[in-house]
Amino acid sequence: MDYKTKKLTATGMFCALAYLAVATMRIPLILFLKYEPKDVVITIGGLIFGPLTSFWISLIVSFVQMLTISENGILGFLMNVISSCSFACTASFIYGKKRTRSGAAAGLLSGWASMILVMLLWNYLITPLYMGTTRQDVVKLLLPAFLPFNFIKGGLNAALTMLLYKPVVTALRRARLVPESRIKT
Repeated sequence: MDYKTKKLTATGMFCALAYLAVATMRIPLILFLKYEPKDVVITIGGLIFGPLTSFWISLIVSFVQMLTISENGILGFLMNVISSCSFACTASFIYGKKRTRSGAAAGLLSGWASMILVMLLWNYLITPLYMGTTRQDVVKLLLPAFLPFNFIKGGLNAALTMLLYKPVVTALRRARLVPESRIKT
């Protein structure tokens, strides 16, 4: 198999795993907000193949989620893509510049911070439409609900990604789906 075919195969596998994570592992945290570990899978795909892969996995999984198990329609799709991309694309972009353990940590911490800030803005903008409420009501929820939720979600995503990346990439290298690295990861 050539590299493009292997990358497409691995990306499809990451899409399936991310969807499986969102479909089977939804954990209620704060109010109506639920944590699911799909961003861990999306981020690992991006750490291996780059931020554009994270974007495509996020887009595909969020679309399939919208069509199958989501109750939030197009607004939920939009929020899922923005949340996943702000975390995973940021982390994979930074890791792509410095492919070391410290580069991975810097990328994941930056993705975590990015997701928190981006989602505060997008919750401010979109949640009134989703909840059918006023923007003033949403502002009252930003600090006590949305901030801690995204802090917890980003922290779990960063920790789980850091824990799982090395075993996953090692297994994929053994299966010859990703090339051997000449750089210490």
